[in-house]
Amino acid sequence: MRLIVMLLSFMVSTQIWAGDLAKPTGKVILTLSGNIENTNRDGKAVLDIASLEKLGVVSFQTTSPWYNGRTTFTGIPLQKLMDYVGAKGSVVKVTALNDYTTIIPLSDFKKYNVILALKINGEYMPIRDKGPLFVVYPYDSIPELNNQVYYSRSAWQVSRMDIE
Repeated sequence: MRLIVMLLSFMVSTQIWAGDLAKPTGKVILTLSGNIENTNRDGKAVLDIASLEKLGVVSFQTTSPWYNGRTTFTGIPLQKLMDYVGAKGSVVKVTALNDYTTIIPLSDFKKYNVILALKINGEYMPIRDKGPLFVVYPYDSIPELNNQVYYSRSAWQVSRMDIE
């Protein structure tokens, strides 16, 4: 009986999405394309804030080169977002509103618990302050994350992700 309860618990906590995703009802802030299995518009996945938050948000505090002291970031675990869209591949090309681009290995998301932050210190991030979406690593959790490689992967004003 205990094994059945454990299996049911695992099944409930590990959602698997397939096929068409729900269509956003608010303003689209993120478009995912490329090697994805689950879409909702013309072979792409388009998401608004509500769609992202439905995936479940997490928070952590960390220092970073962009803010003084420890900052609380709240957002969606990027591994969960990749699972949601059925991402297949090895890297994601992240593009910001100003066309800044960075390439991130998909393995980073699971290995480092990277999030796509929506909020900073409990407030939604406006475009003028790195919003609406910001790729954030928990820099303080692992010393190797405190270097230019990971800082350069931390794109802000994220608008598109292309999985390759």
